[in-house]
Amino acid sequence: MSRPLLYLRPAAQGFTVTLLVALAGCGLSSSPEVAKPAQPIAELHSAPVEGAMAKRMAMLAPMRGREMAMMNDRSEPREQYANLPDNPVHRVAETPVSTFSVDVDTGSYANVRRFLNQGRLPPEGAVRLEEMVNYFPYTYALPTDGSPFGVTTEVAATPWNPRTKLLRIGIKASDKTVAELAPANLVFLVDVSGSMDRREGLPLVKSTLKLLVDQLRDQDRVSLVVYAGESRVVLKPTSGHDKAKIRNAIDQLTAGGSTAGASGIELAYQMAREGFIDQGINRILLATDGDFNVGISDFDSLKQMAVEQRKSGVSLTTLGFGVGNYNEHLMEQLADAGDGNYAYIDNLREARKVLVEQLSSTLAVVARDVKLQVEFNPAQVSEYRLLGYENRALKREDFNNDKVDAGEIGAGHTLTALYEIVPKGEKGWLEPLRYAVAPAVEGKSDELAMLRVRYKPAAGGNSQLIERPIANQPTPASDDLRFSAAVAAFAQQLKSDGRYTGDMSLQDTAKLARSARGDDPFGLRNEFVQLVELAQSLKP
Repeated sequence: MSRPLLYLRPAAQGFTVTLLVALAGCGLSSSPEVAKPAQPIAELHSAPVEGAMAKRMAMLAPMRGREMAMMNDRSEPREQYANLPDNPVHRVAETPVSTFSVDVDTGSYANVRRFLNQGRLPPEGAVRLEEMVNYFPYTYALPTDGSPFGVTTEVAATPWNPRTKLLRIGIKASDKTVAELAPANLVFLVDVSGSMDRREGLPLVKSTLKLLVDQLRDQDRVSLVVYAGESRVVLKPTSGHDKAKIRNAIDQLTAGGSTAGASGIELAYQMAREGFIDQGINRILLATDGDFNVGISDFDSLKQMAVEQRKSGVSLTTLGFGVGNYNEHLMEQLADAGDGNYAYIDNLREARKVLVEQLSSTLAVVARDVKLQVEFNPAQVSEYRLLGYENRALKREDFNNDKVDAGEIGAGHTLTALYEIVPKGEKGWLEPLRYAVAPAVEGKSDELAMLRVRYKPAAGGNSQLIERPIANQPTPASDDLRFSAAVAAFAQQLKSDGRYTGDMSLQDTAKLARSARGDDPFGLRNEFVQLVELAQSLKP
């Protein structure tokens, strides 16, 4: 007897969650009847075959066995990363201005943690310094002048180089409780292809999504879309009040088949437009390993799709899952192009951090197209290098151009940027120029640099400018600066094998982080110390 897969009544106004699931091989039939399970491979192989065909199959059996073994062997990773070189050292006399877009992603840290907990050092491309530093919360000043975020600066000695100083720039956005968030229209776009058929794949995705379902309010709406060989809507926009229906739809998901990710993304945006909430939160949450192999799969086309769709007011957040074939490069860049954020979910604790403890930051944007620019005073600083943000660099002229896209900051987000600077008169990385003479800066000789922050209000409109001089007043380093310096040192030791960190060892890094743990209510800083010690045991 045929029956519809799901019957859903229209959702009330509020959070709209759309669940999109890739369906090829996922066990959901296109027919109104319940799909029959596929015949097991072992049964197919054991079916009686006669004559010449039996002989041919006997000859091919060893080859088929090897092919199946290769398909099931996940020991050889096919993970994809963008291996960007470190930012170069700049001479202030030649390039006094540094400009970049903010980045509040944290996926790199969780991914690096996954490698270390598996007893392996991460590939260099998996290490993005700014995402590792920004994984941790820091105590920064909240805004007091009506701005969406406060700005903090600090200058102190560099732990790995006695000749340089660290300049730390901190941004802290105003926080919001979940109850204060605007109604949300959320589309869960779930990869149910064969590559997600592992413990770290679809089972973890399902548990992760159900954590978010528990946070939904009656005014919120959820949709569920899946994709594999084809894409399909599993759950139409449904009120957050109907949590049992949403959980039931998630529980039905099974994995199998190829990965037509692009068609899933297209369908997700279609569902987001269908449930669009004016003045609300409209966001797609893509849960996948990024291993697209059917339909549009080239990197540039997928990014351009996200760029075009964000103009409609729908943002895209990516949640990375899986091992072995994980395409981190695609996940991180898709989130950037879609005006969203990227996180890697390696365990349920991380899922809770991203979608429960930091839900407001994940969903609610308080400032858009945020750009930072630092102009160094050549009378005080001879050289500098920006630590991290290699894929966020902007041209100097991009800072004042409102048409140039930049990063978003969510409610409660903290963001940290670190510069290593060479004070005037100290030996730096570069050979001195024979004819260079630093120009005098009248009336501003005590300024180290000028910090400029440009942003657009969350509701849109022209950009706003914040300017703040940074005084040349080094102080004893705070615990937050010392801890962020330890994380930055660790990232450099993993990625460039200590090219810039001199004689500082992993043991020194662990010692510095341990002494700067401060108040650590969630144990995140203590866990970091343990990861550094793990890396130390894995280093040749």
